[in-house]
Parts: sequence; structure tokens; C-alpha cells
Amino acid sequence: MSTTHAVEGVVDAGATSLLRFATAGSVDDGKSTLVGRLLHDSKSVLADQLEAVERASLGRGQETPDLALLTDGLRAEREQGITIDVAYRYFATPRRRFILADTPGHVQYTRNMVTGASTAELAVVLVDARNGVVEQTRRHAAVAALLRVPHVVLAVNKMDLVGYEESVFAAIAEEFTTYAGSLGVPEITAIPISALAGDNVVSPSANMDWYGGPTVLEHLETVPVVADPSDDPARFPVQYVIRPQTAEHPDYRGYAGQIAAGVLRVGDAVTVLPSGRTSTIEGIDALGEAVDVAWAPQSVTVRLADDIDVSRGDLIAPTATAPAVTQDIEATVCHVADRPLTVGQRVLLKHTTRTVKAIVKDIPSRLTLDDLSQHPAPGELAANDIGRVVVRTAEPLALDAYADSRRTGSFLLIDPADGTTLTAGMAGTAFAEAGAEAAPAEGTDDDGWDF
Repeated sequence: MSTTHAVEGVVDAGATSLLRFATAGSVDDGKSTLVGRLLHDSKSVLADQLEAVERASLGRGQETPDLALLTDGLRAEREQGITIDVAYRYFATPRRRFILADTPGHVQYTRNMVTGASTAELAVVLVDARNGVVEQTRRHAAVAALLRVPHVVLAVNKMDLVGYEESVFAAIAEEFTTYAGSLGVPEITAIPISALAGDNVVSPSANMDWYGGPTVLEHLETVPVVADPSDDPARFPVQYVIRPQTAEHPDYRGYAGQIAAGVLRVGDAVTVLPSGRTSTIEGIDALGEAVDVAWAPQSVTVRLADDIDVSRGDLIAPTATAPAVTQDIEATVCHVADRPLTVGQRVLLKHTTRTVKAIVKDIPSRLTLDDLSQHPAPGELAANDIGRVVVRTAEPLALDAYADSRRTGSFLLIDPADGTTLTAGMAGTAFAEAGAEAAPAEGTDDDGWDF
């Protein structure tokens, strides 16, 4: 699948696009079996891998290979027959390359789904055709909506166990589409499948001639995921300052990093945040060569016309569309650590390439994903909890609302004592609402934490 960017002078012809997607579903809905079927039927499994699965299946008394073992790699997962960790797999077809994350279905592993789906462009939510939409199905739809996953596939699995009845599929598809649509999920595609038998996974099913849509793989190969980078304001987090100071380049000073969003051009007027200093892009170097234009997600080195103070963690953005700078952040978060997050807790906040000290000033509410109700003033967030937090940082940050940019609207809260990741945050309000900007604050106390 070729990709063409609507940027003057930029054509990436003949390139094979990459799709990142995650699978989710309740326990025993067949997530790992679906992924195993995708790998097996698309001929993405090595012979020795398949032999190992066949041996393990025979050892468990199964006559046919259990394709779920292709993804359930941990010993505990094999013994229990469940998915515990996020299993990443890489495969490709002639039309597209894929990175998939097989995420757990248990309630206590909600944080693992957040991890797997945080960078996904598509989420496959599995439903057992015998059980329909259950509590965990709604939870996964809500997480996909919170993370702004643009495409959701409802895979109604185990259709062979309900006689391949169209009415069963139609009822489940209508219920899920109504619920996910109310959360703001922009695109929902429902596909009836049997992962165990292979119906509508890679090959069309002869048992469901009433279904005229794509198979799972066909949809994964054709769903549009390449956005025009010129649609988004440019964001360039500085990762490293390059000053070789060689005889050949005595005055070279460049700022290296990956373009998080948008397009940068030589001659653009830019602002360096949080300092607010302005300059003009004098040059852009990509793969050792000077270029006139670069776009997300390229890694480049930017040279500015003025000799101003720029360091790691600064954000370079077009002056006309630069984000607001603030020290007060209100966000929706998923707490991923075993120890709780509490009001008054001192943390480090990592945003793109910048890490600053911060304090949790308030936890206004905790979200109940079952019915989307808000539990006010919970006092703390435990592992797998999703809630609202207010964080005050020691230094100003340039954040976008997560609804506007998943890359520059996200952050992590980290334990300053041991570096453990505590919480994944999404700046702004939940679901499809626009984020509100917070006013900047001033001052710190003597210990540098009570801002």
C-alpha cells in the first residue's frame, strides 16, 4: 500500500504502511486464538514455532495445535490458559506491516490494555457470540474511547457455537455500536468470525454467506491509518543538542529529535517552549543530508537562525500554532502501579523528552467503567483505576489536549525514588470532550516541591 503525503515536495511512493493494533476481550473470548489464527493463516509463523506449539498442544492432550500458544508466551499463561502480559507480535503481508498487542481480558489487567492500546490506531474487541456484550466488553470500549483509538473492530467470535446465526450477530453488533458510539468512538466495524475454525479471519467463511463485509485481515490491510501530517500543528520535542565543534563544522549547532506532529519547513517562524524565545528554521538535516521539509514521524536535526538557549526537553513549534504553557494540568489517568496514587504525592512528570518534578494536588473523581459514573473525591487511585487528577509541576510545560494530539497530550507520572511508572495521563477531559487549558502558576517553596 503506497503512501502519499499532501505536502508540497513530499512523496513517499511505494512504501508499505504500518498499522499498530491491539486486541481485547473478556476471558475465554478467544483473543489469543484469533491472533494465532492471523499469524498462522497469513503464513507469518516459522516452522519451529509451529512445531513447538504442536508439541505443547499434544502435551495438554489436544489433537490439533492450540494457536493461542503462539501468543501466550509466559509459562503462567500456558499453565492457566489465560493471557496475563501484553504480547507484542510483528508480521507483514504484501499490503501492510503490522505490530499487534494481545492484551489481557481480566479486570485486574485493565492497565495492560491501556499500555497495549496507547499507541494503537485500531483496537479489535472480541465478544463471545454466546454471551454477547458483557461488562468487560463495555470496559474495553470505554478504554478505547479514552485513548482516542480511531478505529474499533467488533469481532463476534465463536459463531460456530451459535449455528452461524445472522440474527445473533446483528443483535450484538447493534448493542455494541450504540454503546461505543455514545462514547465518541469514531469508526466501528463489526465482523462475525470463528477464530478456532478460521471463519472470516483471513479467508471468507462459507458458513456465513449472509455476511458480505471484509475478513479481519482484509480490514486490517485496508483501513486508512496514514493521516496527512500537514493537518496538525508541528511539534518537535528536542532530544539532543548536537555541537560537533570540528574543523569542518566549527559553528554547527543542531537540535535532534523526532517530529511528534505536523510538518517543519526551512524558513518557518518558530517558538521554543517553555522559554518563549523565537527564531526561524535555518536548516533541516535528515539522514545526513539537508532537506527543505520534514514531517512526522521523521527523526531529524533542526538548525535555527538565532543562537538561543535550547536544551533537551524543550519543544519547538510554529509561532502561530504554539501550545499554551502551564504548570497546572488536569487530566484523565490510568493508574498502573500496585501502590496507590494519593493526593499530595510527590512525583516526576515525563512529557515527551522533558521530565519535571510535580505534586498531585487533587483527585476529583474515579471513573466506574461499568456504567461510566463518577465516584467523587476517592482520595486515591488503586491499580487499574481510571480517574481525574490535578497535577502541579515545578516548571512550565507545553502540552496539547490529548483529544488534539495523542503524542504531545500524554504524559507519565513516575516515582522519584525508584523510577517506577505510576500513572499514564491524558491531558484534558475524558472521551470526546475538548480539554480545558489551566492557568499557569508561580513559585515554589524551599524544598522545591510545593509549587
